[in-house]
Amino acid sequence: MNIENRIIELGLVLPSPRAPAFSYAAVSLHANLAWVSGQLPWRSDGSLPKGKLGAEISIAEGQESARCCVLNALSVLKQGLGSLNSVEKVIKLTGFVASATGFIEQPQVMDGASKLILEIFSEKGRHARSAIGVAELPRGVPVEIEFVFAIKAE
Repeated sequence: MNIENRIIELGLVLPSPRAPAFSYAAVSLHANLAWVSGQLPWRSDGSLPKGKLGAEISIAEGQESARCCVLNALSVLKQGLGSLNSVEKVIKLTGFVASATGFIEQPQVMDGASKLILEIFSEKGRHARSAIGVAELPRGVPVEIEFVFAIKAE
């Protein structure tokens, strides 16, 4: 399966890759693994959603933020690899969800990301996942996700 063609077939557009704001790499490659640093839900217009799930942000809005994180991750991964067709398997997503007191639906929010990964990668996208509720996230965003991908050996 050609992943880049699949993204187009789904009507998705990868945003321009964002350079890290601080002292870290957006993608770290080692052996056959690509570790993608935590991605924020930057929208195509350069804005960020703000707020916490269970307060200002609905589950549907959280899921959309998670989808934005996926697209941003694939953008920096493509930049790091040259092509997303090098991805052999999606290994793990770790999702951080800014949560108001009492909010316990972090897994439902993260399903926005998981479902998109499966739409794009099909069975190669079946991954392990953590959905963690946190008090605050950078820039006040509702969701941040980090990723691990297996890359085809050359």
